[in-house]
Amino acid sequence: MIKAIITFLFFCLWATSALAQGQFWVQIEARQTLTGAQDRAREYARRLDDVAGFYLGDGFYGIFIGPFDERNATVTLDRLLSRGAIPSDSFVKNGQFFKQQFWPIGGGIGATAATPPADTAPSENGASIPDDPVEAADETPQEARASERTLSREEREELQVALKWAGFYDAAIDGSFGRGTRGAMEAWQTANNQAATGILTTRQRAMLLDQYNSVLDGMNMRLVRDDASGIQMEIPTDVVSFTEYQPPFVRFDASGDIPDAQVLFISQKGDQGKFVGLYEVMQILDIVPPDGPRSRDGNRFTIEGIGGGIHSYTMATLEAGQIKGFTLVWPQDDEQRRLRILDEMEVSFQRLDGVLDPDITPPGEDQAIDMVSGLSVRQPKLSRSGFFVSDNGAVVTTPAVIDQCERITFDREHDAELVFTDEELGITILRPSDDLAPIGIAEFLTTVPRLQDQIAVAGYPFNGVLSAPTLTFGQVVDIRGLTGDDRVKRLSILPQEGDAGGPVFDDSGAVIGMLLPRADGTTQVLPQEVNFSLDAQQIVDVLANQGIAAVTRDPAGPISPVALTRKAADVTVLVSCW
Repeated sequence: MIKAIITFLFFCLWATSALAQGQFWVQIEARQTLTGAQDRAREYARRLDDVAGFYLGDGFYGIFIGPFDERNATVTLDRLLSRGAIPSDSFVKNGQFFKQQFWPIGGGIGATAATPPADTAPSENGASIPDDPVEAADETPQEARASERTLSREEREELQVALKWAGFYDAAIDGSFGRGTRGAMEAWQTANNQAATGILTTRQRAMLLDQYNSVLDGMNMRLVRDDASGIQMEIPTDVVSFTEYQPPFVRFDASGDIPDAQVLFISQKGDQGKFVGLYEVMQILDIVPPDGPRSRDGNRFTIEGIGGGIHSYTMATLEAGQIKGFTLVWPQDDEQRRLRILDEMEVSFQRLDGVLDPDITPPGEDQAIDMVSGLSVRQPKLSRSGFFVSDNGAVVTTPAVIDQCERITFDREHDAELVFTDEELGITILRPSDDLAPIGIAEFLTTVPRLQDQIAVAGYPFNGVLSAPTLTFGQVVDIRGLTGDDRVKRLSILPQEGDAGGPVFDDSGAVIGMLLPRADGTTQVLPQEVNFSLDAQQIVDVLANQGIAAVTRDPAGPISPVALTRKAADVTVLVSCW
């Protein structure tokens, strides 16, 4: 009888071992004691399906998931690793050398375990790809609710923050687990192959928070205290490091493998006027792209800039005559990590005594008019000149300034939109996107000018480096173009490229035309002083066709150069293409 029992047990062990052979498994752990291996297998079986254990020889007991064919074992390994459900050193192993089975206790992996489940979806080549094993819950819903009641308000809010970061929750962070939070929990459970109950178990809460925190791996978030600026805050010290003081900024530039990363501490003395000024200045910097939400409410502002491969966020507040805040610049396509880092920075931001001394750094050779405190000012692709022709801010300019623009501005402040353009005639009409009341508008003189009359072109020859238009003086040398075109006038003048589109004044301050861009070809280059203007009557007619009544006037006597300069400043505008 005893011999029969021993024979039966040997047959069972041989059968389960033979069934394991020829199959592939995901090995997740190995232990050197049977008791230890059984305990670990029991823990894995609580949250993973198809857990098995085999003696491997040499005193090692392996814990596995499977069995699969080789391809499906690799797919399962990758999926479980990506979710962090198994150790990072797990691997695929052929079961050909497995010996006795010790888990499940009693042995037997069953025939159904040796083949893929019937409800797995076939791939294109006909092989079956198994679904991710649905992890068994570590607590019943009643037990999960009981453990949930022990959480503090801060812990409950942290779970809501993590759900929001993961993209499942978009309501208030209030620590109250209502319908919205329960729905978010259920959605997270479904996405992570957990039983969808809407109540997170103790293990699931830990898993969610692990996901929330895992994106900070490699960032080395550390509390940095800067006494010079009176600010301390956690920043990702493995990717940015202190570079220099450039008041009102403390710069931490990229030092790791994320070249677009940058952090600024903002610190300066100031009142409401300086606070508003800082809000405006930040928006013209290269690190703050033009698209993105902005808000200023009392003594706090936030600015987001999105575009050009970066996403920046700036926050500043005014308290007790001190303006303090920070900027985070991060790659645009790394949103989950950006949001997580930003959360840590905002929570840890703290004001200390003192503000950054504006003289902490002596002036250096790297100063430039197109930089603010060492940071580049955002520059347009192209700038030309134009002039106001109506009380609601309509502007006449050259078509060259609107080619391939994502955005058009007047004086780099006011957004503009296209009304009309005529490439052949060389005229474009723009209007401001919002209400704009210019100081002055052009007064056209449509009579034929005399040859050799003195004229002046108003424009922005240096792409807006100067804050006011420049006058360039010349003469009318012909009332027609070189081919006899009476729509244009030939001038003897030496303007710059940026002057194109600007108004041409006579000595009385009347507008007699618009300066056209130079028309040099590839085989013919005109003398530098030979330039042309579009005739005033042509401009007036185009405006009339667009429902804009131009202001005209009769000939008058000359005005002083000072008066002419003032009139040019009132009607001429910098037109920029971004």
